[in-house]
Amino acid sequence: MTPAAAARLKSLPAPGRPSAADPAPPPAARGARGSVGRRPSTSGPEPHRGDGRYPIAWLHLTAPGHGAVPTAHSWCACGHDRSAVGHRQVLALIEAHAAHRENCPLRHRTESRTAA
Repeated sequence: MTPAAAARLKSLPAPGRPSAADPAPPPAARGARGSVGRRPSTSGPEPHRGDGRYPIAWLHLTAPGHGAVPTAHSWCACGHDRSAVGHRQVLALIEAHAAHRENCPLRHRTESRTAA
């Protein structure tokens, strides 16, 4: 391609519009007066404050369509970690997960409970 043909293919900036090489204007000062003395709303509960509960045991089931093999994975923060493949094994794992929830040492700390 000749230099004259290449020059015709270049696009020129439109008049009145800044080109990509022009520096951007400096950002406006933020927060100078608008946010001075403002307090957060106290009408509702604190959104980040929890009720002390958190998950410790999970059961993940995959049940694809008809004719496919289901799988399951059960794990707990105490170290309990089991997985199963197939209908019978998945059903047994669901029952084992429920039994583990009843017997998990993280969920039932008898020494820290007070008598009612």
